[in-house]
Amino acid sequence: MGECDREELREVSAAVLAVTAHLSVREVLQTIVAAARRLLDAEYAALGIPDGNGSFREFLADGLTGEQWRRIGPIPRQHGLLGAMLRDPSPVRSADIRTHPRFEGWPAAHPEMVDFLGMPIVDGAEILGELFLANKRGGAFDAGDEELLKLLAAHAAIAIVNARLYERGRELSIVEERQRIARELHDAVTQKLFSLRLTAEAAAALVERDPARAAAELDVVRRLAAEATAELKSIVVGLRPIDLAGDGLAAALRRQAELLDRVHDASVTFAEDPVPRLPTAREEAAYRVAQEALHNALRHAAATHITVELRRTPPGVTLTVTDDGRGFSAAETAAPARPRLGLASMRERARAAGGRLLIRSTPGEGTVVTMEVPGA
Repeated sequence: MGECDREELREVSAAVLAVTAHLSVREVLQTIVAAARRLLDAEYAALGIPDGNGSFREFLADGLTGEQWRRIGPIPRQHGLLGAMLRDPSPVRSADIRTHPRFEGWPAAHPEMVDFLGMPIVDGAEILGELFLANKRGGAFDAGDEELLKLLAAHAAIAIVNARLYERGRELSIVEERQRIARELHDAVTQKLFSLRLTAEAAAALVERDPARAAAELDVVRRLAAEATAELKSIVVGLRPIDLAGDGLAAALRRQAELLDRVHDASVTFAEDPVPRLPTAREEAAYRVAQEALHNALRHAAATHITVELRRTPPGVTLTVTDDGRGFSAAETAAPARPRLGLASMRERARAAGGRLLIRSTPGEGTVVTMEVPGA
């Protein structure tokens, strides 16, 4: 393999690794643009992603200085050849772009471009964007250049699709979190506030004719207010953003246990082995199962001691949440009042992550929730 071939392989490898690394989509696309310009020995390279409103959501270039960018002015609109490439999946290769029938010129400060190679970025039948090069050094773009640019455009498509999937997943997570808050507010806080209001009204009615009973009712008001405050704090704890991608599952669980230990009367502790990092979706599933199990232990089981453990077990990790609460029987889980325990959702999260959920509980003897999560 010659030095030129090795350099080409390194550049393609860098572009592929950028797609799989934990980089922003802009960083990945900038890597691809720079790799395309170097690999095909072009003076200029650019990549555009449309915004759906006649312009570009992203427009990245390589080979231009910051001063040149400033002098060129706003990013281009979808007109001329740039607009045509967003409607036709065929590549465009021209020895002189100025003679192309769709060429409409460029701003006064724009550098002069002659030979041109443009490649739509496609996913199936959808055109996601466009990648193009101009002014090849030492010759004109050929069919080999076209094939290589097509490969890089395919990697750009993967990066863009991945970014879309991540954003959709994030939106779904936000919807799920809103639904959780609604359930929490209805099940706990709303009911406590309603009881608090009725008790306060009773106390007000008794102040003059039975001060002792009024004082007792006010004690109940204080207790209910404290419980409602604790419930709200617990909900807020569940809302706190956890950077699983950055800190990992163990750090997220440790912070959650520490927060709950401070907020509630129950003792909440965390123990861990050095565990391997898991794919983000699996770490999130384990974290959500732990949240649900902790919530059940604190809200429904009246537990006084709760332990969260994360252990390394073949072929991945095992999460265990143990409480000394009131427990429940298998028959109770089928009763209409039990869906709030979230057992079905925990099992579904475990299944979706490729894992397994085990729940052991005995009335009066507490509950153990175990989730086995496979490794990468």
